[in-house]
Amino acid sequence: MKEQIQEYARNLLAEGKIAGFLALLEDGEHIRPHLFTDPDDLDRLSLGDKERPGEARYPLVKILTRIQSQYPKETFAVMVRGCEERAVQKLAQASQLDRKRVVLAGFSCPAELAEKHGCLKPYPEALVAGAKPDRPRGPKVITATTRNLVKDLDFINEISQRCVKCYGCRNVCPVCFCKECTLEEETFVPRGSLPPANDFLLTRAIHMVDYCIYCGLCEEACPADIPLTTMYKMVANIINDRQGYFIQALPKQPAAEPRQAAV
Repeated sequence: MKEQIQEYARNLLAEGKIAGFLALLEDGEHIRPHLFTDPDDLDRLSLGDKERPGEARYPLVKILTRIQSQYPKETFAVMVRGCEERAVQKLAQASQLDRKRVVLAGFSCPAELAEKHGCLKPYPEALVAGAKPDRPRGPKVITATTRNLVKDLDFINEISQRCVKCYGCRNVCPVCFCKECTLEEETFVPRGSLPPANDFLLTRAIHMVDYCIYCGLCEEACPADIPLTTMYKMVANIINDRQGYFIQALPKQPAAEPRQAAV
């Protein structure tokens, strides 16, 4: 798969259709985000699987929003999985990204990673490399609606007690873009107490309804091993079941045509 993405990105850069390609770079023992501007540097491209599939993961789309804000007239490409493509759609809908200036280079998730996070669609529509795998059927696939409100709330209360309010889940989230965060407001989430009651996680979970792309990055960042993806889905289900609010399906958006980079 890596060779296909390298060739795709190399052609875009060589033809001047993009100003840069945001992906992962293998740097010695480390893998980190990198904006490729020289086609020759793509030899060091990584899919984040140096030791295990998907081991190195970063919110590339969130980084892209910052790059695009600094270079609004340029066109950039970004390497995406299925969840990251969903992040691009969400951010474009929220006017945080200019979708016309984003080219997606998609590849399918390895089965191990898709199973780990219970991904419902482990491949992007803008598929450049890899095949469309079957949806994983493991226990982490969160599709059932809420069964018992009291039990769900008890579960949420139990896992919330492990929270240390480090903001790791918020900071790593690809679709979190608020300039002023409610979670830092003293009125809603008082300082100085651990765990920070339920206000912190519940406020974020409610905020993520219809925004969460279920990428699992928040769980990977959480030092308390809180099953945040499960919690977000449970809260969304509670709102769906009890309030009659239904999360809208993500619309399919064709990949943007590569545009000539601005000079």
